[in-house]
Amino acid sequence: MTNGSERGLAAPLRIDAEYLTRTLARLVRTSSINPAFGNGTTNEREIADVVAAECERLGMRVAHYEPEPGRTSVVGTLPGSGGGRSLLLYAHVDTVGVEGMPDPFSGDVRDGRLYGRGAYDMKSGLAACFAAVEALRSAGGQLAGDLSIAAVADEEVASIGMADVLHHVRTDAAVVTEATELRLCLAHKGFCWIEVVTEGRAAHGSRFEEGIDANIRMGRVLAELDVLEQRLRGSTAHRLVGPPSLHAAVLQGGTGASTYASSCRLEIERRMIPGETVVQVVGEIQAIIDRLASADPTFRATARSLLARESFEARPDGVIATVIGDAAAAVLRRPVETIGEPYWMDAALLAAAGIDTAVIGPSGAGAHAAEEWVELASVATLAEILARTAMAYCGGTRLFAA
Repeated sequence: MTNGSERGLAAPLRIDAEYLTRTLARLVRTSSINPAFGNGTTNEREIADVVAAECERLGMRVAHYEPEPGRTSVVGTLPGSGGGRSLLLYAHVDTVGVEGMPDPFSGDVRDGRLYGRGAYDMKSGLAACFAAVEALRSAGGQLAGDLSIAAVADEEVASIGMADVLHHVRTDAAVVTEATELRLCLAHKGFCWIEVVTEGRAAHGSRFEEGIDANIRMGRVLAELDVLEQRLRGSTAHRLVGPPSLHAAVLQGGTGASTYASSCRLEIERRMIPGETVVQVVGEIQAIIDRLASADPTFRATARSLLARESFEARPDGVIATVIGDAAAAVLRRPVETIGEPYWMDAALLAAAGIDTAVIGPSGAGAHAAEEWVELASVATLAEILARTAMAYCGGTRLFAA
């Protein structure tokens, strides 16, 4: 892919499609299942070694970060000549499991699509980051600001990889390459996992005067949650991500048919839109518990947050959003569509750290599904958008040494 001479480059900016495909196939063929989906084992350190080797081949300084054994993230940095803004290109290397996939690590290419676990979510984004750096180096230009690639662990569960990297690495802006079908994503929902436990009193099933059924009391909570869920869906929707929502994800209670349940445990997932807070959404659940306790002195329950991640929203006129939009319009030859996504990304952590952040990624299908693929042409297009974004944002016209 070529688009003629670029200011400050010794040669046209060209994305090497063969290099990109070869690199993506190698990433997909390296298993990196998050331990939450792989019986407690992880391959993130193995793929980190692959990433580090490629960063070094591209002339990048390499740093490894490992907040827990085997949970390895890598940051490669291409030093700038000085005086420019720094930019981080982001991808996560962990994947979900491979149950039901006949050949999950094939990396096969058919009809312009590359198949395998992680091809779409989101090793294609990482391959595009590599291809962008490779294209800039091949074109003979040097950026003024540092350009980094972050390949992080554990995004699929708790994002300990990105959280740890942010203790060590800060840039002026970041581009998250989660799949967006080549649209510019400026918002996504957050989430809060909330545990509710109702308390009862164990007794033989024949002793109704002694037993208190924690399961039935949880039923009261569920009925109230149904009302709350309908109210949330009917509330004012965010312009990019829609309304908030919740669902009852896990329900556990009781020990046997002839015993009153002494406790019942519920896990709720509450999806939050920009502007909502964890305190607010946990407070909604606590208000239900307080109301039920007021109506029945035997009703006892507790609620607590298990894990929460805030939502993300970027200004459409922000610097990095504008630069990406201009770069995408030049490559696509049309204005880029602006969207929000309902799922969570590490973009929220980057933005919360004060890093100007936006999201754009390739096209494909099958995230977390039995068949996963990415459209290779879209990955090449993304790589060119990233390269142009880096040139415009980081600045600089000096040539690399021969």
